[in-house]
Amino acid sequence: MIYACPLCSQPLALESRTFQCPNNHMFDKAKEGYVNLMPAHHKHSKNPGDSKEMMQARRVFLESGHYQNLQQQVSKCVEGIEAPTVLDIGCGEGYYTNKIAQTLNDDAEVYGLDISKVAVRYASKRYANCHFSVASSYKLPFSDNSLDVIVKVYAPSKQEELLRCLKPNGLLITVTPGARHLYQLRERIYQEVRLHEEEADEFSGLELVEQTKLNYQMQLEKGLGFELLQMTPFAWKASTELQAELKDCGAFECEADFNIQVYRVS
Repeated sequence: MIYACPLCSQPLALESRTFQCPNNHMFDKAKEGYVNLMPAHHKHSKNPGDSKEMMQARRVFLESGHYQNLQQQVSKCVEGIEAPTVLDIGCGEGYYTNKIAQTLNDDAEVYGLDISKVAVRYASKRYANCHFSVASSYKLPFSDNSLDVIVKVYAPSKQEELLRCLKPNGLLITVTPGARHLYQLRERIYQEVRLHEEEADEFSGLELVEQTKLNYQMQLEKGLGFELLQMTPFAWKASTELQAELKDCGAFECEADFNIQVYRVS
């Protein structure tokens, strides 16, 4: 375990079911196996992150297989790395985290982190091959230069924290929406749909070494369009009429469009 105390940044050691740092800050493992490393005074709300309803919608949608192409593409980025320590930021219910762990050998250590306790609880309960924690992506509870790979699918982050935690020559794998991602859904919500910016993010100290475009049509049947809506921020903008229509819709065609970038510590 390479966790660092979120209060004083000292290394955390696990004894029985409690993580403890040299300054006697203690964090208990939950019965599901995850650890909550999100101090109460770091929260901006009582239950930050995705709600139970959003998590359940995402679980239903992801299990339908419509994002399996992305899942496989992300996991391919870590293939062949020997005994890596990998962190999935904003891991949600562990859909990508688990696939990454399955792709790597048993000597790999795969961590998932999310601010949503609901999502982390579900992930930890389901995927025993990964280490999960509730924590902020802006203050990562990991020691300096402790991670070989950081994966972030849409997740917010702080550049300084990414660089602090990555080892020399470490990799950052990011997924951002392509120009036409969920275009057909967005055009039902907004009068004018703006295409997403496609220019790769620039990170000081990181070199872009690979970029992949993934675009395909999804045939969403039996109300899956509604589940897709509910797992996105667009749900707050969608009319009651549109939500009802998608829930009852036999088939809804929607475009998936992703940009996958691989950066290396330069």
